[in-house]
Amino acid sequence: MTAGNDEARERGRELAAALAADGVAGVIVAWADNNGIPRSRTVPVATLPQVAATGVGVTTLFAVFDTNDAITFAAPGLQTPSGDVRLVPQLDRVTRLAGQPAFAWAPGRQVTADGGPWAFDQRSVLERVVERLAGDGYSALVGYEMEFGVFEQPQDQDDDALVPAHPGPAYSPHALLPIDDFVASVMRDCEANGLRLGQVHAEYGPAQVEMSLAATDPVTAADQQLLARQTVLAAAEAHGLRVSFAPLPTLAGAGNGWHVHTSLWRDGENLLAGGPEGPRGSAGGAYIAGLLRDLPALAAVTAPSVGSLARLRPGFFAGAFAFWGVENREAPLRYLPGSALLGEDHANLELKVSDASANPYLALASVLTAGAAGVEENLAPPAPVGEDPGTWKKKQRAAAGIERLPASQAEQEEALAANPRIAGAIGEELLGAFQAVRRADAAWAQELETEEVLAAWRWKY
Repeated sequence: MTAGNDEARERGRELAAALAADGVAGVIVAWADNNGIPRSRTVPVATLPQVAATGVGVTTLFAVFDTNDAITFAAPGLQTPSGDVRLVPQLDRVTRLAGQPAFAWAPGRQVTADGGPWAFDQRSVLERVVERLAGDGYSALVGYEMEFGVFEQPQDQDDDALVPAHPGPAYSPHALLPIDDFVASVMRDCEANGLRLGQVHAEYGPAQVEMSLAATDPVTAADQQLLARQTVLAAAEAHGLRVSFAPLPTLAGAGNGWHVHTSLWRDGENLLAGGPEGPRGSAGGAYIAGLLRDLPALAAVTAPSVGSLARLRPGFFAGAFAFWGVENREAPLRYLPGSALLGEDHANLELKVSDASANPYLALASVLTAGAAGVEENLAPPAPVGEDPGTWKKKQRAAAGIERLPASQAEQEEALAANPRIAGAIGEELLGAFQAVRRADAAWAQELETEEVLAAWRWKY
């Protein structure tokens, strides 16, 4: 047994004693698969010392689960049902769940049977990217805006009709009155679970709510995105409601974007700092240019599902065309400037082509890789666009160099395979599993109407 095992076991023993004294029975160890779906193992709190030291066994095949929980054996290295890895809880992130007081929660890292790195562990990909950025003198801040639909529980289990839990109007305080207790529980439970909220409000779509998480370091942001899901779902269950995080619960809806706000920092300076004209320095523009250059491949990771592709419609503030703009809500890359009121360092870049079907660790690794490469190469962005190119003629878009983002799984796969930066950050083996899962989903969906696919995946995330 190594010193690291001994230290983890001792820390696990301390945590187990404290949790048990608070009435906790089990610890949920969670991760996200290649469909963005949270998976988990729950262990008795008394076993936490052992689990902290040696993990708990899980099949290697979780890397090739598709959205329907079917397994594809089309990925190199994962072509048989044999194999096991260890899921190790990250003890510094153990959180007692306010909405599930008998349970605590922790993100997990998947390692090989001997405790070494496993190529298919998504959290490790983001950790490596953050470490590489730090080695080059950079750090990043990341904040999430999470949209979701809130619906009434059906009286009949076989009834999958969507009954909105609030009637609107959009952005109105009146809209949330019917779900007042649920919203209050979400806010209290988030605070108790260590999640700092910026705001909660009724969004544009029917029965839609948005909540924003305060910016933090990238790995924490990805962990907290998963914890926020658990928190919201527990509150919904307690109040007899159902929540859909799906990119597009139904074709009649506006769709749920999980917008990612990022800023890149060097020597204590926000490189995106600037005003309405854009970042004041060339490095901030280069960060935008890097993301814009890689946006087709990036979207294949941050909005990878059939539901994602259905959501990316012009005119829905989803970001269907590749361009950037200052405060342009139709832009997939929306620059939010600083101001005299907020301060220049408030400036950040919002990626709108992002949703719950993205693995948060792979998504943030891809975003930061693309942006940092732009800075390192001193790229220059084109002029920002203040209009909606979806209303332009094709010739006008072509003249401006604005193209539609990939609109099919095959186009997304081609874009990702051709991008050495994002493919390199993810790694050949994990990328092979990710693409195999995308193909499996697309093949299954090909036989169905889009609305049927959306209904089947409505509650998956």
